[in-house]
Amino acid sequence: MSRIAARFESLRARARTALIPFVTAGDPDPATTVPLMHAMVAAGADLIELGVPFSDPIADGPVIQRATERALANGIALSDVIAMVRAFRATDAQTPVVLMGYLNPIEVMGYAQFAAQAAAAGVDGALVVDVPPEEGHDLVGALRAQGLDLVYLLAPTSTEQRIRRIGAAASGFVYYVSVKGVTGAGHLDLAGVAERLGVIKSLIPLPVGVGFGIKDAATAAQVAHLADAVIVGSAIVSRIEDLAATPQRIPAVIGDFLSGLRAAMDGADRG
Repeated sequence: MSRIAARFESLRARARTALIPFVTAGDPDPATTVPLMHAMVAAGADLIELGVPFSDPIADGPVIQRATERALANGIALSDVIAMVRAFRATDAQTPVVLMGYLNPIEVMGYAQFAAQAAAAGVDGALVVDVPPEEGHDLVGALRAQGLDLVYLLAPTSTEQRIRRIGAAASGFVYYVSVKGVTGAGHLDLAGVAERLGVIKSLIPLPVGVGFGIKDAATAAQVAHLADAVIVGSAIVSRIEDLAATPQRIPAVIGDFLSGLRAAMDGADRG
């Protein structure tokens, strides 16, 4: 059983919804990322999504685009992100870490080399935004050979046929994009989310995380009532941006924010 599957099984046994924060590796500087990862775990994060900077992040809104630009300006490459996970694992062998990004940096490194290096460093899975299951056979094979999970996105417009196809290809969990558009965009329609999650869960057995549009504790608590995981990205990254000039403050401030989300989520009854 993968570390991701084991974590969701443990959470399910406790009727607890996972809290999954997203941050861009190397933003606002390389030295902040690993301490921030530890601070997020201490604040109640159950898994971590670590963004791999890429020059053309087509699925991301302006907040995360700017984070990527800051990280790239710091010279952060895929190998540096893997090294950050290795450093994180020196004192945390339990918290699953998923790399989230785009195919080009992986292709440059090579599928097999990426999978081997990621697994050796303690990465648990990857969410590669621009690789649909129909085109990801080589990547899937490389990841599976190293025991890594491949997480896929589902959209409000995904058909039942598409949901089944994603469910057959994915492992670990699936990520439901709760709004149409890029990260940080749109108003969260909770009734619509509940309806779509009902369809998704009737078609695939994997845990379902919900992200895009979760900005505060109240919304996190509402989504926690519906989903297996609450995924928070832009609300965290925008706070990091505000503190870019004082990076030493970032772990504590983000920790406080996540602690508030965690407390609100834990107070929500699971449906």
